Amino acid sequence: MSDCRVEELLVANIAEQLEGLGHVAVGAASPVPGAAALLARHLSGNRLRISILGSRDHNGFTDGGRELFDCAAQGRIDAFFLGGAQIDAQANINLVGIGEYPGRSARFPGSFGSSYLYFLIPNVFLFTLDHSPRVLVNNVDFISAPGTSEEHIYRPGGPKLLFSNLCVMRFEPRARRFVLSSVHPGHTLREVLDNTGFAVNVPQDLRQTAQPDSRTLDLIRGPVAAEIAEVYPDFAARVLGHDLTRPAGP
Repeated sequence: MSDCRVEELLVANIAEQLEGLGHVAVGAASPVPGAAALLARHLSGNRLRISILGSRDHNGFTDGGRELFDCAAQGRIDAFFLGGAQIDAQANINLVGIGEYPGRSARFPGSFGSSYLYFLIPNVFLFTLDHSPRVLVNNVDFISAPGTSEEHIYRPGGPKLLFSNLCVMRFEPRARRFVLSSVHPGHTLREVLDNTGFAVNVPQDLRQTAQPDSRTLDLIRGPVAAEIAEVYPDFAARVLGHDLTRPAGP
């Protein structure tokens, strides 16, 4: 990709999936999803409500995670983002640690409310910038949040798409499998398959991930970069080229 970074490609493609929604929430340590939510709000004419945890300017919650959980239980959040140290073929995610309990070789902050939100929010998007067999495994070492369940037919929430630095995958809950939707420019199908630790269904009409047009890139590098800098200044400067000495706004 000569004309845009992979993060900008993902911001644009994630924002496209948020079109027409009413309220999108973004958790901690999520600069790309956060920027995508901000872009989607711009493209909606500011009709989209967004809640970015950790932000003062783009978060109406006053009680942190508890208010987020209440909103999800009331059906007032349309989309959320989840990642993990591991994501497996069943769309289960692991936020606890690597290896068998109790002698785990690595430990992480924990599941927090991931399983709760995974079941309640109708559009959950999985995300990783490390598309590798280490992250995309056949079976996670610990299930923080299950991608499917025996009651998945009645489940309002669950995974829709997985965005990575190599491709976009669609999750089919009834078949309990990922289907490759698109491969990013500059990468190949073989590269995706070699770096995925589980079997992926490949459609005949596999396409290349669409790159953002010049107007969208201007939004990402301009107002979106300035707004996400409030929460993620390093990301805004290093990835989106934002001048941190410039204040946000027109």
